[in-house]
Amino acid sequence: MPQPEKGLRGRPPRPEEDVRRALLQSAMDVLLESGYEAATMEAIARRAGVAKKTAYRHAENRQELIGLAVRQWTDGYAPSMQMDPQDTGDAAQALRAILENVCMQVLSETAVRVFRLLTTEFPGKQELLDSYQRNGIERGQMLLSGWLEKQSRKGLLHAPEPAVLAKAILAMAVAEPLRQMALGMMRPLPEGSVAAHLDACMDVLSLLIARPGSPSQAG
Repeated sequence: MPQPEKGLRGRPPRPEEDVRRALLQSAMDVLLESGYEAATMEAIARRAGVAKKTAYRHAENRQELIGLAVRQWTDGYAPSMQMDPQDTGDAAQALRAILENVCMQVLSETAVRVFRLLTTEFPGKQELLDSYQRNGIERGQMLLSGWLEKQSRKGLLHAPEPAVLAKAILAMAVAEPLRQMALGMMRPLPEGSVAAHLDACMDVLSLLIARPGSPSQAG
């Protein structure tokens, strides 16, 4: 088990969770300020104020460490996937809340800057893209797919292929505002707003996820 980082003489050791947060923040800071090649384990550790060996306790290499930093976005909205609606109306409201939480994480200034970086060419791009895809996009789709499948089993919504539906829903909710933010046409969250966009998404989704024969389809 990782040991707490030793503090300076006369000071208590740094709590391990604080060290982890500092390393993940440092990984993003170095990546966005200096580029992927410069984001070495040594540079990340130095920026976080810890020894290089401490960084290696948390990740085997920079790709894994940056991947953990990206994973924080999905960790940030994962708790909302535990919402347990009791009827179809609750399910629609819960989905809207989930999408709001997703957007708050993946449309933040840091996340938009990482996306913008990935639209350029640079040495090591494939490594960073793999981490972004695995820890961000694919994990988010998996979490939402699991939630949709659970609500479908309860009879609260129509999701015969939850994995396909999850991918479509996240693309609908995130892709366009992310494009506009990356181009500088919108401010990242929380300065900007995607409320109107999510309202429009839910107008479409309410028809897509309505169970056959339900009042929403009958109209």
